Amino acid sequence: MKFLKLLSPFVFNVVGGLSPILLSLVVGVSPTLSAENVVLKAGLLHHTIPVEDLQKLVESKEIPHSLKAYNFLLTSEVKQILSQNFNIEPLIAEQFLNDLLKSDDGNRLLKQISQALPDSNASELKEALKLLLKQTNHLSIVNFLRVYPQETVTIDVSKVAMLGLKMNGSFLHSRLINSQLDEGFKDSSNTEILPKFDPTASGEQTVSIETTVLYDRSRDRYIPLDIYTAKKTHGPLVIMSHGFASDRRFLRYLARHLASYGITVVSVEHPGSDINALIKTATGIKLSQILPSAEFIDRPQDISFVLNQLTLINKKYPQFKGKFNTKKVSMIGHSFGGYTALALGGASLDLKTLRRFCQETSPLGRSPADWLQCAAGELPYPQRTFKDNRIKQIMVFNPIIGELFGDNLSQIKVPTLMLSASDDGITPTIAHQLKPFKQLSGEKYIVMAMGGTHMSISDMNSINSAMGQSTLVREVMGINAEPVRQLVRGVSLAFIHQLTPKKSEYEMFLTPTYIESLSEKNLNFRLGKKLTNECANLD
Repeated sequence: MKFLKLLSPFVFNVVGGLSPILLSLVVGVSPTLSAENVVLKAGLLHHTIPVEDLQKLVESKEIPHSLKAYNFLLTSEVKQILSQNFNIEPLIAEQFLNDLLKSDDGNRLLKQISQALPDSNASELKEALKLLLKQTNHLSIVNFLRVYPQETVTIDVSKVAMLGLKMNGSFLHSRLINSQLDEGFKDSSNTEILPKFDPTASGEQTVSIETTVLYDRSRDRYIPLDIYTAKKTHGPLVIMSHGFASDRRFLRYLARHLASYGITVVSVEHPGSDINALIKTATGIKLSQILPSAEFIDRPQDISFVLNQLTLINKKYPQFKGKFNTKKVSMIGHSFGGYTALALGGASLDLKTLRRFCQETSPLGRSPADWLQCAAGELPYPQRTFKDNRIKQIMVFNPIIGELFGDNLSQIKVPTLMLSASDDGITPTIAHQLKPFKQLSGEKYIVMAMGGTHMSISDMNSINSAMGQSTLVREVMGINAEPVRQLVRGVSLAFIHQLTPKKSEYEMFLTPTYIESLSEKNLNFRLGKKLTNECANLD
């Protein structure tokens, strides 16, 4: 959840990205239309440098003579932020910014920025941001200074350094402890695996795909489905739930793979939080409309409604007879879909804990997932439960969890497999996967993709979609992420078969040795059933 164009990454560019964007405007501010100098303040010391020198630093990466005294502050991370360009879709950016600046979060954000720019005031900051968005959809430090309404800008470098530590702190923390995670999950058994077949290879059955739309009259909600079936069906029914501003095709390769083994897959599209919903609300959008709080209720209800309808279809239509085993369901969710799966598995929303987190957390310190989870704080309940007893197993990939459930994840008793990517800037590992994983009380597995990112598990076709065009965070996608997709194919097939008579045949594929054997250069895979002491203490 650190988090474009109109789509999932687009919103992370605006919502989740707004905190790093605004921080970037602080961590090194650049030329304005009339500014010629920047005053760097460090305690009692004041040092004036030409704005052009910041521009040279951005363009050449060489430190100008006037900045050498501050070389100790110009870390690689700061240099990266200084040179970073963030693309904001102009269609919604200005109205989104207006809405944000009227909120409590916006006021706190401006206060923090003004601490780093001690001679600034709120009206100047607002004016500069609005003018910048009118002139260009490329936000950068340089462009910000070019529109700042002062001839000289003063920057308190000590405050900048402190703000830098706050920027999406959970993501930075996760990155800092990557080596500990890698070692903590590494298999030391040296056990040799000699599988009789390859679970990452396609099955022998031909896959049929049908698309339909179900209508829930009680909520006036149309729910599109893609249904993947084979001639000979066995095992549980698999239901897939996509992430925010995504669609039902996000895991198409996985749905095909499972269906080729005779497992029926139904991929659900959630109309209030898919890409189409975002596009429809782009004009006149407000912060609260990016992700309506009602989606935290509607999504689990979508799945329960679909299961009810599939039960009827199973009985009514001969071509689907026996295809939908709605009494035994394996639920798969990515990102926001991970929240959906866990809610259906029995974890109650803990909105009291969530609201406290959102009130106490600096906007600058939030990841995109934190911005999204805080949308649920508007719901008028202390707690809310969506458990569906037909869900017998859960798989969550890069889930948004954070503080949504408080301590209620212990309520989940069904087997759960969680996949976490070490370089996920949207839903950082520690806050959204490792800490929540510790709470799970039933049978559980955690798979670590060291070097993977939030979108690494996506279908190959996603790389050229708006969904794949994120400019906010680095994503490992496309051909570079094929090892991650292979991992997902193999581990998903093995986990689902734990609900079938073939359980023992697939157990070897749920071992640390097998998972590590799928590793490739720059992508190392780990599996554990519990966190090691090193990982358990990474708070």
